[in-house]
Formats: sequence, C-alpha cells, structure tokens
Amino acid sequence: MGGKQTPFKAIALTSGIVSQLSGSTLIGIFLGRWIDQRFSTSPLFLIIGLFIGLAAGVYGTIYLVNKYIGEED
Repeated sequence: MGGKQTPFKAIALTSGIVSQLSGSTLIGIFLGRWIDQRFSTSPLFLIIGLFIGLAAGVYGTIYLVNKYIGEED
C-alpha cells in the first residue's frame, strides 16, 4: 500500500481512540468506587479515579495518534 491511507486504518484509529478514552475512564471510575465502598469514603476515590482514568485515556490517545502519524512518514 506504500503509505496510502485506507478507510480501514481510519476506522481502526477511531475505534482505538474511543476504546482508550472510554475504557480507561470506566476502569478509573469502577476502581475508585470499589475503594470508596471498602473504606467508606463515598465520593473521594470515585472522583480521583475519574481524573486518573481520564488522564490515562488522554495519554494513551496521544500515544496512539503519534504512533499512527509516525507510521505515515
């Protein structure tokens, strides 16, 4: 294919971005909720887990897009 962009690569990149952002955010929320239930600290670790999950999702997305862009050169 020699550097040509195909629709399948775009679909793969889009689904990778969606799964990175949603998956890491949901994992952070569920882990924070689980810690809150164990230690009775109701919304504290839920919020912390949300922010950590979002940060991990954004980092993973940036890494994925940089890898995709680097592949094009």
